[in-house]
Amino acid sequence: MTRIELRSEAFADHAAIPRRHSGEGEDVSPPLTWSAVPDGTSELVLLCEDPDAPGGTFLHWLVTGIDPESTGAREGERPPGGQEWPNGFARMGWGGPMPPPGHGAHRYFFRLWALSESLPLPGRPTADAVHRAVKGRELASGALVGTYRR
Repeated sequence: MTRIELRSEAFADHAAIPRRHSGEGEDVSPPLTWSAVPDGTSELVLLCEDPDAPGGTFLHWLVTGIDPESTGAREGERPPGGQEWPNGFARMGWGGPMPPPGHGAHRYFFRLWALSESLPLPGRPTADAVHRAVKGRELASGALVGTYRR
């Protein structure tokens, strides 16, 4: 499978996510850029999840239907053409890092998939449901990991 380059000017891979993008800060989504989306992509799907959450993997952001010709999203903005879904805080769109105080650093996986066809999802999908739904539809993927602690 082809690899998509996924980056942010706000933080490096495996580095701390700035407080501005957290639930303690301004809670705005970080800027993201991507490249190497393959020809034949029907849509891009963006997921941000925290696998270190005490209750299981926590969904921070899910955007489907992103324009495959796009190359990123500005800070605080939905990716071009994308549809945002409810996050684990029961709000639409981005929900920034907010791990329990003293729980140590959590990892936040930003994943971008290039899909061959539209993604069928239930009304309120979990991160696990997204992973199951992309199987067999992915043409390429990329990941960026940020950390955050309180």
